Amino acid sequence: METSTLAALTLYFVVMLAIGIYAWRKSTNNSEGYLLGGRQLSPAVAALSAGASDMSGWLLLGLPGALYVTGLVEAWIGIGLFIGALFNWIIVAPRLRQQTEKLGNALTIPEFLANRFPDKALALRLVSAIVIVLFFAVYTAAGLVGGGKLFETSFAGLFGDIGISDYMLGIWLTAGIVLAYTMFGGFLAVSLTDFVQGCIMVIALILMPLVIVADDWSTVSALTQIDAAEPGYLSLTNGLTFIGFLSAVTWGLGYFGQPHIIVRFMAIRSVSDVPVARNIAMTWMGIALLGAIGIGILGRAYVEKNGVTLDDPETIFILLAQVLFHPLITGFLLAALLAAIMSTISSQLLVSSSSLTEDFYRLFLRKQASEREAVNIGRLFVGLVALCALGLAGNPDSQVLGLVSNAWAGFGAAFGPLILLALTWKPMTASGALAGLVTGAAVVILWIALGWNSSFMGGPGIYEIIPGFVAAFLAIIGISALTGARKQPI
Repeated sequence: METSTLAALTLYFVVMLAIGIYAWRKSTNNSEGYLLGGRQLSPAVAALSAGASDMSGWLLLGLPGALYVTGLVEAWIGIGLFIGALFNWIIVAPRLRQQTEKLGNALTIPEFLANRFPDKALALRLVSAIVIVLFFAVYTAAGLVGGGKLFETSFAGLFGDIGISDYMLGIWLTAGIVLAYTMFGGFLAVSLTDFVQGCIMVIALILMPLVIVADDWSTVSALTQIDAAEPGYLSLTNGLTFIGFLSAVTWGLGYFGQPHIIVRFMAIRSVSDVPVARNIAMTWMGIALLGAIGIGILGRAYVEKNGVTLDDPETIFILLAQVLFHPLITGFLLAALLAAIMSTISSQLLVSSSSLTEDFYRLFLRKQASEREAVNIGRLFVGLVALCALGLAGNPDSQVLGLVSNAWAGFGAAFGPLILLALTWKPMTASGALAGLVTGAAVVILWIALGWNSSFMGGPGIYEIIPGFVAAFLAIIGISALTGARKQPI
């Protein structure tokens, strides 16, 4: 590892910590400040914060790796996500911003659901908190796996004398930096670092495909040779079955139920700022997805043409950063990967902590806890959730995209139909809400446990978000009808 590369990464870490210190001094005096930044996010910060916390390491590791191996058909995941994100900004964002403040100034998703359905307030808050912590432990682990792979690939042997593997060192360093600014700076620190990280990520995603082509234009022609050897590699429909198509595009359904994303809607400055934030967010996302697709496809061409050995397809971004760029730029690109990883981890840790603090500690243990006590307990829970994720991330053979897909489906099925109908359907009842939450989470867990996401009835697997989302939606409608469909205030 070149000294200049290490210096660039060190500078990145220093900037993240400096932002955490600024936010600590600015907005951590009370729960609303620590958990939602005082609901004062500007459109640009809200947009890039939502995007950066959404995309995570899978954008630079998992998605390019899938495209590298399978071809352009994997782009349907990105297409489905883009459509889902757009509808999330249109349907959920303005309504959630308005209703969370109107219904008791809710600071968390479980608290909003409890205020929306007071008949089952306690049960909704408790079950929601359990689901959030359970799936975020897995989701956070996926981010830490990305950090481990980065250090294992980029810093091999550099820290060999300290008695810990490069992979585990990467996990611990990633977790340590994120914990430092998240525990002390809270939501404002997470959002401001996300904004910076989002800018770094999109620059890297534009830069790398352009440099691959500029370095040697014949790399593009190598794609035709790959397509000839593997017919359909450059086709969006090669080998695509109806079930495969649904499993890819229905990733977009998950957006409606991702607490770490939709909490940004709660924190934006005003409802009138939502359209501007939406336009910024969708532009950023479109560019980012195109860049990731380009890295996966063009990266495969570069490797084939130059006879490079790549053991793990999910590290194609890291390989290209090392072989194509000056060490100082390599440091910047690796910082972009860390940005993608850390932005999501920090958001997930904070949302998990907020649920444990507001929906467990202050609900069951210390109802009269002061604001200062609640903030400090929130910091403690950030650390505890991180330790759980560290335990899950210990396997270096874990696949980033696989871990993300499981957690994404869990949230999408448990909270997606629930949030959509809670915001738009007045006859929904508290019993229906609870039934949908439990059904969505249970179906996803069962589907994964039975292996039906890999193989279903002798055919290809069905992505677990599909049965989970449908079952939760039907449970809400059916139970609401059976329990009288009493109208709740919206």
